[in-house]
Amino acid sequence: MRALELLAPARTADIGVAAIDCGADAVYIAGPAFGARQAAGNPVEDIRRLCDHAHRFGARIYVTFNTLVYEEEIPQARRLLQELQEAGVDALIVQDPAVTRLAPEGMVLHASTQCAIRTPEKARFTESLGYGRLVLERALSLDQVRAIREAVNAELEVFVHGALCVCYSGQCYLSEQLAGRSANRGACIQACRSLYDLEDAEGRMLVRNKALLSLKDLNLIHRLEELADAGACSFKIEGRLKSISYVRNVVRAYSDALDALVRSHPDRYRRSSFGTLRGGFAPDLRKTFNRDYTEFYLDGKRGEWASMEAPKSMGECIGTVERLRAGVVTVRPDDPGLSLHNGDGFAFVGRDGDIVGFRGDVCEGFTIRCKEVSGLKEGMRLYRNIDAAFERRMESDRPVREIAVTVKCGISVDPSRHERLQPVLLAVEAVTEDGRTATVSVPTPSEAARDAERMLETVRGQLSKRSGIYAFTVASVDVDAPIPFMSTSFLNGIRRDLAAALDGQPVRMLPLRRGTAQPVPAPETSTYKDNLANSIAREIYRERGAIHMEDAYELTHRDGIEYMRTKYCIRHELGLCPRQRPGTRPDPLFLVNNGRRFRLDFDCRACEMTVNQST
Repeated sequence: MRALELLAPARTADIGVAAIDCGADAVYIAGPAFGARQAAGNPVEDIRRLCDHAHRFGARIYVTFNTLVYEEEIPQARRLLQELQEAGVDALIVQDPAVTRLAPEGMVLHASTQCAIRTPEKARFTESLGYGRLVLERALSLDQVRAIREAVNAELEVFVHGALCVCYSGQCYLSEQLAGRSANRGACIQACRSLYDLEDAEGRMLVRNKALLSLKDLNLIHRLEELADAGACSFKIEGRLKSISYVRNVVRAYSDALDALVRSHPDRYRRSSFGTLRGGFAPDLRKTFNRDYTEFYLDGKRGEWASMEAPKSMGECIGTVERLRAGVVTVRPDDPGLSLHNGDGFAFVGRDGDIVGFRGDVCEGFTIRCKEVSGLKEGMRLYRNIDAAFERRMESDRPVREIAVTVKCGISVDPSRHERLQPVLLAVEAVTEDGRTATVSVPTPSEAARDAERMLETVRGQLSKRSGIYAFTVASVDVDAPIPFMSTSFLNGIRRDLAAALDGQPVRMLPLRRGTAQPVPAPETSTYKDNLANSIAREIYRERGAIHMEDAYELTHRDGIEYMRTKYCIRHELGLCPRQRPGTRPDPLFLVNNGRRFRLDFDCRACEMTVNQST
């Protein structure tokens, strides 16, 4: 039976706790340094607190240690790695191969998506460095995932939801070129969400002021079974900069979907952590930040992937602005059954292409009272990107995560006592779904129950309740003595004692796969040109014959480098692909932003686009 994992993002430890409580099997979070999101760092003590909470459910915590480590940072990296292991972190998500030598013994390592693993050859090489799990490139088809699964023994992790980098992961240098801020050092400026003009080689304007590199968000909630069949075991949600409401909503939606998958194949799959969600809000992915959704390249086909008009979240379209007067917006709705609420957030596309947002102070039907909004015109399409009522519901109606506990009771005479009126014992054994056991055996009050059957029902009822995170269910009550009267407080005390005894035992967590370094030849050398930050990484590549260091340094730093390679193609999105228009030549096009000009080249054989320095 294969364990399936729902892996959630967390900007902070509190968001990580919320993810676990909404059904995540694991959480990935940044420590105080070396994470690929500089704005999402966390102290080690906060991570320790998150580990303690997650481990109660057998859930895991992974720390993103996925930037390049510079030579002078090696002592700091060693210290932090040791602190993270002591805090209880279950695995590290790593980009720089040097970390495979720096990490303390016993630490499980996962190869980050920044490693750009998209071929069986690259997967075999990366696994050979000692990684137990490979986080795959997002722009892969199911067939490509299957091919990698057949090539390696490591666990496979795939992204299933959230923002898409337009480039192959870990191979974007546009941010560094534009602003001197390296994406591989956690300082990406999200240049792919900026507005650009598009020109041909003669300087003719083809598109003006659009987010030409911005993609829709990934949504594979209906494809989890196919991904599991292809060999993936971990389903990852993007969003380490997202809000707690985003994480709650998306995690709950995917947890419900993964539960349904497990129920349909009970002999094939199980969840990798323990606990069942009870009650709480109904998730709705339309209510959460998104740039519209796509399944990207999962079927090995191109689709409409771009979100050129809306590089930010627009939310759900509610209709057209019918009338404007001072502080009042009247909307002609697309769906008359839709309800607007006081405090809802709205958005529209301004004349210059920017996304403009505002709050509705009072909403009555489809009349919105608000502060006057600059740029809003009659006839514009209006979107709701914050549903205030849904946000309040997520906050007030949270699900409860419970670990199932099976209870067996026995009522018998105490065999160790020889008095004429021997005391009656109540013996209770509790077994959790992860296999922990606790027993309580106590003498009962001497008074006999007046109604034996009713007393047994009380025993079953009081011991089949919740205590802490445990949901107790009495499976049997064996009776071999007169049934005594037992008060509800007496029985509740037994249940609490069982919960305390279970809390004192570590959850029997499912083991993670540990990688072992093996001598496997390296694939194409240019793949590794970035990992030159320190001598440890260089030595690893020399050992593998992966790269000639001087040539690699030149590739990385000389003018005219390839800033980005991507499966996304602007020609295809605009209907200018030679396959769409036979006879069309895939001549270069040019992106222009604030006087900066970038050349787009099209490798039709590989069906890829590159962004390069314009010459």
